[in-house]
Amino acid sequence: MMNSKNALMIQGTGSGVGKSIITAALCRHFYNKGHKVAPFKAQNMANNAFVTKEGGEIGRAQAFQAEASGVEPHVTMNPILLKPCSDNSSQVIIMGKLKTTSNAKDYYDQFDEHLSCVTNAFTRLHKQYDLIIMEGAGSPAEINLKSVDLVNIKAAEIANASVLLVGDIDKGGVFAWLKGTLDLLTQIERDRIKGVIINKFRGDIDILLPGLKQFEDLTGKPVLGVIPYIKNLTVDEEDSIPEWQYPATTKNIQPLDAAVIWYPRIANCTDMSPLAHDPAVSMRYVSYPSQLGNPDMIILPGTKNTLADLADLKDRGLDKTILELHEQGTVLLGICGGFQMLGKTLQDPDHIEGSITHEEGLNLFDKETTWQKEKITRQVESHTISGPLFKPGVKVEGYEIHMGLTKFNNGFVPMFEGEKDGYPLGVTDKDGTIIGTYLHGFLDNDIFRNLLLRHVRQKRNLSHPEKVFDYKFFRKQQLDQLGQQICRALDMNQIETFINN
Repeated sequence: MMNSKNALMIQGTGSGVGKSIITAALCRHFYNKGHKVAPFKAQNMANNAFVTKEGGEIGRAQAFQAEASGVEPHVTMNPILLKPCSDNSSQVIIMGKLKTTSNAKDYYDQFDEHLSCVTNAFTRLHKQYDLIIMEGAGSPAEINLKSVDLVNIKAAEIANASVLLVGDIDKGGVFAWLKGTLDLLTQIERDRIKGVIINKFRGDIDILLPGLKQFEDLTGKPVLGVIPYIKNLTVDEEDSIPEWQYPATTKNIQPLDAAVIWYPRIANCTDMSPLAHDPAVSMRYVSYPSQLGNPDMIILPGTKNTLADLADLKDRGLDKTILELHEQGTVLLGICGGFQMLGKTLQDPDHIEGSITHEEGLNLFDKETTWQKEKITRQVESHTISGPLFKPGVKVEGYEIHMGLTKFNNGFVPMFEGEKDGYPLGVTDKDGTIIGTYLHGFLDNDIFRNLLLRHVRQKRNLSHPEKVFDYKFFRKQQLDQLGQQICRALDMNQIETFINN
C-alpha cells in the first residue's frame, strides 16, 4: 500500500450500474476545476478498444475518461484489457500489447504477475497526476473471485483509495443490492467504502427519502447523492451497444438511413457514434434480413471473431440480402472485420481467432485475408486521394486493431495516401458504392465524415442538410453536461474530503 496523493475509486453493486459514466463525470468535474486528473481501471473486459499514440490497446471507456480529463490516453490507465473472443477465452492485453489468448483458469494462475503489472502501472500514473479517479468492475463482493480480483478491493488497497459504492435503482432492489454488497465484505473492506451513490432515479424524491434514512441507519454509510435518470446524454460505452435505434431528428429533410449489421462478437461499436448522434441520420442495428428494409447505407462493423461472425451472418441469411440491396443501390461500408468480410476468402489456419479456419467472403473485393499471430495496433494519419468519393487532401485519421493481413489482387481504387504492410488503408470500387477500411474512429473527423455522407446522399438522390453535424463540438458539450449533471446530484464537498484525507 502506498501513501495516496489523492485517489478516489468508484465501485458498483454489479455490471452496468454506472461506474464508467460516474468516473468520467468526476474526471470532467475535476478537470474543469483545474486539477491534473487521470482515470485508472486495473483490468477491463471489453471489445470496445482504443489505440494510444504509442500503439498500445486500452479499453474505450478509459480513453473516453481520459478525454473527459483533458489528457492523452495511455496504457497505464488500463494496464490489463481482456477481449472476449469466445464464450470461454479472451485475448489478454498487457500494457497495451497482446500477450496470449487464455481461459479464465489459466488467466487467474498468473495473478501475481498481473498484480505486479497493475501496481507498477498505478505507481507510474500516480507520479504524473494530482488526482486519480479509479473504476472497479462488476462487484467487489463476488465471493468466488475475491482472491483473484485485481480490479476492485486489491486496486483500492494498492492506491490506498477511498471508495464510493454505486447502485442502480432503475433495476430495482437497490437497497438490498447495496446492503448485500456491504455485508459480503470484511470489516476492513467496508471501512474503505465512505458512502454510496444511487443512480438512475425516476420519480418523486420525497418518496425515496425515508429509505435513504433507513439505509444510513442500517449500514452507517451516508448516501452521497441520488443521480436522476438522465436521457439523451452521450457517453462511450464500455462493452455494449447502448441503443438499437437512433432516429433522425432534423425536420424538413429526408434522413439518411444507415443500417449497421449486428454480430454476436461485435467490437468497437463506438465507430458508429458520429452517425448515431447526427440529427440528419437515422441509424439502427439489425440482426435479420426482415429488419433491413431499403437502407441508403449498410455498415459491416468490426468484430472480435471475424470468421465466426461471418458464418453467423450467413446462417441468418444476411449475406444474400446485403448483396441484393447493394445491387439495388445501397452503399456498403466495411470497417476492420467488416472490411475483411467484403473480400473473397478469410483464412485462419493456426486457429488464432477460434475453431473456424476458412470462410468465403462476400466477394465484393478481389482480396484474401490470412490471420497472423502478430497483432497490429497503431494510430494512422493520412489524406484522401482523388477518386469516386473524395477530392485529394482531406485529412483522415484513426487507428488499426487487427490480426489479419490482407492481400489485394485488383479491382479496387485506393482512397487514402500510402500503404501499411503492403495493403491500402482504405479502398472503394470504381463507382464508390463499396467502401472498406481497416481504420477505426475515422468517422470522428467532421470534414471527412460529412463528405462521405454527402457522397452517399448523392448516390441515393437525397437532399443535403443545410447545417452539417459538428461531432467534435457535440462531444465536448456532452462531456461538460455529463460532469455538471452528475456532480450536481452529488455531495461534492463531502466527496472532496474523502479525496484529501
